[in-house]
Amino acid sequence: MTIQSPSQPSLALRLKAETAPLHEKLDRLVMSVDPFGNRGNYGRFVTAQYLFQRDIESLYGGEAYAALIPDLATRPRLAAAEADLRDLGVPVPVAEGAPLGEGLALPEGLGWLYVSEGSKLGAAFLFKEAGQRLGLDENFGARNLAAPADGRGAAWKRFVQALDGSGLSPAEQDRTVAGAAAAFERFAVLLARSYDLKGEPSLA
Repeated sequence: MTIQSPSQPSLALRLKAETAPLHEKLDRLVMSVDPFGNRGNYGRFVTAQYLFQRDIESLYGGEAYAALIPDLATRPRLAAAEADLRDLGVPVPVAEGAPLGEGLALPEGLGWLYVSEGSKLGAAFLFKEAGQRLGLDENFGARNLAAPADGRGAAWKRFVQALDGSGLSPAEQDRTVAGAAAAFERFAVLLARSYDLKGEPSLA
């Protein structure tokens, strides 16, 4: 296990601190579109989720990532999002171009995975809303928001340990932070497109 020195804070904590403004703005954007107002509105959210997960599906199967995160193959949510769209009667979108995650170098890719895996913590609130307001659950319509089999906290702790034990250099960590920022921006763009918002928002 890599031990972080006081002068080298954990990568996970650095990511949290440096992307906090982007995270907060994205959370506000999500709430502004009222994703749980009705099932149609929620379907638009799942469409954005599906396209984002499509972007990063290849990362979950990457050997270099799996070497750092042993349970990585159990973590993707593309299939769950697709099943939810079918439950809701929403057409599975046909994305334009290659997924953005394809060809990413490891440092940047870890930043994208950080955003995806971290969102599972916040999804606890979203999952509850989906159940209470729309009658959805882990078996119908809200699979993409459901907790991992052993719980959100345990899954996140293992991911953080993998990040902090990755041994990335300071320059590589800079690239991981940049990757996470790009991932936050990407989800904001996908959300804006799904809800037909004017323009493509920038979280910067």
